[in-house]
Amino acid sequence: MKHLLNLLAAVALLVWGTQLVRTGVLRVFGANLRRLLARSMGNRFTAALSGIGVTALVQSSTATSLMTSSFVGQGLITLPAALAVMRGADVGTALMSVLFSVDLSWLSPLLIFVGVVMFISRQATTAGRVGRVFIGLGLMLLALQLVVQATEPMLASPAIRALLVSVSSDLAMEIMLGAVLAVVAYSSLAIVLLIAAMAASGVVALDVALGLVLGANLGSGILAVLTTAKSPVDVRQVTVGSLVFKLGGVALVAPFIGLWLRFAQPYLGDAAQGVVLFHLAFNIVVGVGFIAFTDSVARLVQRLMPHVKPQQGTARIHHLDPSALSTPSLAISCAAREALHQADVVETMLVGMLDVIRRNDLQVAERLRKMDDEVDALYSAIKYYLTKISREALGEEESRRWTDIISFTINMEQIGDIVERVLIDIEDKKIKKARSFSEAGMAEIVELHARLIDNLRLSMSVFLNGNVRDAQKLLEEKARFRDLERAYATTHLGRLSDNTVRSIETSSLHIDLISELKRINSHICSIAYPILESAGALAPSRLREPAPGEFPR
Repeated sequence: MKHLLNLLAAVALLVWGTQLVRTGVLRVFGANLRRLLARSMGNRFTAALSGIGVTALVQSSTATSLMTSSFVGQGLITLPAALAVMRGADVGTALMSVLFSVDLSWLSPLLIFVGVVMFISRQATTAGRVGRVFIGLGLMLLALQLVVQATEPMLASPAIRALLVSVSSDLAMEIMLGAVLAVVAYSSLAIVLLIAAMAASGVVALDVALGLVLGANLGSGILAVLTTAKSPVDVRQVTVGSLVFKLGGVALVAPFIGLWLRFAQPYLGDAAQGVVLFHLAFNIVVGVGFIAFTDSVARLVQRLMPHVKPQQGTARIHHLDPSALSTPSLAISCAAREALHQADVVETMLVGMLDVIRRNDLQVAERLRKMDDEVDALYSAIKYYLTKISREALGEEESRRWTDIISFTINMEQIGDIVERVLIDIEDKKIKKARSFSEAGMAEIVELHARLIDNLRLSMSVFLNGNVRDAQKLLEEKARFRDLERAYATTHLGRLSDNTVRSIETSSLHIDLISELKRINSHICSIAYPILESAGALAPSRLREPAPGEFPR
């Protein structure tokens, strides 16, 4: 029992080390890796090469799969290009298994020592996150040594030998067992390294080890499918397409395991090298041999998983991909895109509000008021999604972006509430009482409304791009809007003094309406403050320093 616990602890340490490396690399280089993937989609071969490079850094084809799937879900790349990336990602994982199979035991204590020093001394900085990666690499190398040490005493157990003999009699069982191990460990790389270590110490026969390796490759595809099970169809198409390639690869290579043992293994030295090189050869065969079929597989998957149109009247939460939460920079991007969708709904409400004022259409007013429920639902979904992102995993820029998204969605939600109140007032005080604004009053409302729409669109651009000049322009528009609101309130009072009948009948509604438009504009323009503050373009206070004795105490 003691030896079994030692083996389980070593396996757990290997999986944990892989997790540390993956999360650490994504925290430091996540945004750059996403840009690298996005820019390499010109053809399937450059896409595959980028998949190799990114996966070699992240040490997880599953993580690369999640990033690539999110790009497809956002409409940034096509499904065939994403499938080409995944062919390269599998090769990248195999290359890392070959690297770790080399005896690097001397490097383990050095990596752990340097990593701990960097992580403790500069935990919140990039250096601290790189230290986390070093710790993970050191733990992986240490775990591989512990696996070898823990498996040697277990060979003497008759029960273990009987179990291994029963497994070796069935290739399908070996593949199934390897797939289950990869899914449970959340890492095919860790399982392949474990299989190599066990084969080197004689715990499993080499032919059994190769069957387990095929299963581990299949398990990584199943794991990606399970991880994206609740994601949009576009995202799931990538992982299902990748699984189709893996199934085809296993079916193609499995019959030739005996040929590998007969003709290739004698030239490869020890069993561990044979396992990892078989893993590499399998992924090269699938990657290079099947890359020409990416278009065909993409069409097959799209037929099997067609798009389903969302039901009318429900909030379309499309970009909040749960599988992206393991990659903080990617999750932030998903939340930002959903926030822009929320702003699109708010813009539709604002545009429709003027139509209601002009045409007195109660049906349109009711439809627009119901859209506020969609705005509220999107706000709740975005807020909940952001709370599931680990703040510790965010860099300084990403943390600031996290705050900006929360602020943006709050403002959009409050604008939706204001528009709903305005529509109710219009129904009660204008439409149902068959009243109308004066021509001058209507012209003022139209002008303020046009400025409001322009400012909303400018604020969406500021939120998306973070342009400081546009943010300054937005605050300038806030001052102009305030001055116009005051001027129009004064001219309205002038019309009242002239005893204009329509102005008198709609006086309360007119004053309330332009005041609410100003309040909406304030929410819109407040989006500029975080951008200007981070750029150092805001003064500490708007209050002027008084001259001595200017203001009485």
